[in-house]
Amino acid sequence: MRSSGPRGIVGRAWPRHSGGGRPLNSVVSRPVAKVTHIFVAPVRGAPVKAVAAVEALADQGLRGDRYTDAKLRRSPDYQVTLIELENIEAFSQATGLALTPEMPRRNIVTLGIRLNDLCGKRFSVGGAIFEGLELCEPCSLFAKRTHSEVLKFFAAKGGLRARILSGGEVRVGDFVGEDG
Repeated sequence: MRSSGPRGIVGRAWPRHSGGGRPLNSVVSRPVAKVTHIFVAPVRGAPVKAVAAVEALADQGLRGDRYTDAKLRRSPDYQVTLIELENIEAFSQATGLALTPEMPRRNIVTLGIRLNDLCGKRFSVGGAIFEGLELCEPCSLFAKRTHSEVLKFFAAKGGLRARILSGGEVRVGDFVGEDG
C-alpha cells in the first residue's frame, strides 16, 4: 500500500496497530535526489546522445562529451552542466510549449535537488565528486534551438556548471547530494 506523505513524498503507508507512537515496521520517507537523464555530445552543435551511464573524468568532463577538450570550454573548469527536471517540466506547464530533457543540452538532468544550492559546494553524483561553479543561465543558442520564452523563464534556473574533482561512474538513477 502506498500513500502520499508530507510534501507529496510517496512511501509505504504505516500499518495500523494498537498503541501509541510509530508502528514497528514503518518506513520513514524522505526525498531522494537522483539522476534522470545523461547526455553527451561529441562535438559542438552535434545532437546530444542519451546514455544510461558515463565515466566522469576528473578535471576533464564526461567521457564522450565535447567538454573533455578544455579548448571547447568557456573556462577550463567548466566540465559538466546539470539541470533540474522540475524546471524543464515547469516550463512546459507554464507556457504550453514542448521542452524535453535533452533540449536544454545539459549533461545531467536531476530530480529532487535544488542545483542552485550546490553553487560553491562539493556534491556527489553517483561515484564522482563535483564542485558547483556558477549558475548556467539561458543563452541565445538555447532560445534559438528551443523557444524564445526560455530566456525569461530559465533565468536563475537554467542549471549549474560544475567541475569534476574526483572521477567515477555516473548512472541514470544514481543519488545526487551535497558532499558531507
